[in-house]
Amino acid sequence: MTQSGISKRFAGKVALVTGASSGIGRATALAFAREGASVVIASRGHERGAAVLSELNALGGEAEFVPTDVSRAREVEALVARVLRRFGRLDVAVNNAGAIEVGVFRPLVEFDETEFDQHIAVNLKSVWLCMKYEITQMMASGGGAIVNTSSVTGLGGAPQSAFYSAAKAAVVGLTKSAALEYASRNIRVNALVPGAFATPMLETVFSRISPEDPATAEASYQRRIPVGRIGQPEEAADAVLWLCSDQATYVTGHSLIVDGGLTAAFR
Repeated sequence: MTQSGISKRFAGKVALVTGASSGIGRATALAFAREGASVVIASRGHERGAAVLSELNALGGEAEFVPTDVSRAREVEALVARVLRRFGRLDVAVNNAGAIEVGVFRPLVEFDETEFDQHIAVNLKSVWLCMKYEITQMMASGGGAIVNTSSVTGLGGAPQSAFYSAAKAAVVGLTKSAALEYASRNIRVNALVPGAFATPMLETVFSRISPEDPATAEASYQRRIPVGRIGQPEEAADAVLWLCSDQATYVTGHSLIVDGGLTAAFR
């Protein structure tokens, strides 16, 4: 119980969040900590990851940062092993790591094979690798909950963002397949499908669209959102925590769209 007498939903639980050095990953890690979880965060960015770890420690819970490239099997295996050595269990995993560094803002015929492979590795292979080792551990300990981060760009085509769109669409299919395979083992697997959120990644997108005036690109995109604004990462984190909580025990194989109504007209 907290000082106010309200139970923390994840007290005694261990949560792993990848891509946790900024944006939705950072907000999710902090939200888990506030709800009583011990939190392990992973990212490629050492300095930013260490900064988030300091924020987690300031909340008074147990936390650890493990620098990890989640597109590499050995590093993912070592990450999950580190969670077990430190905390002895893994209850919740949020596979949020992703990047828009390659495969965007050019027609698909202008890319080469290496760029395709890089994009799929960062945005799709990483999710599979994380689930591979997370699910193995969860089966051994009686179950768990996993959320994979997709994107609204994975719900349809995205001009000049073909690789990112394809990878994020595949994350939804991967999520549903895993949910079907492991439901009988008490492992729930769902996808977060976010729209536009105020993150460094989105800032990069606006800067690439309009290098001289990113604010104009942001304002143009914002007008497309029915609620009239860009989302805050904490709003995405709220959705993730619900999917991982005991309030969602009958939810698996679901893609939860959190986009301010952006895609409502397309469904």
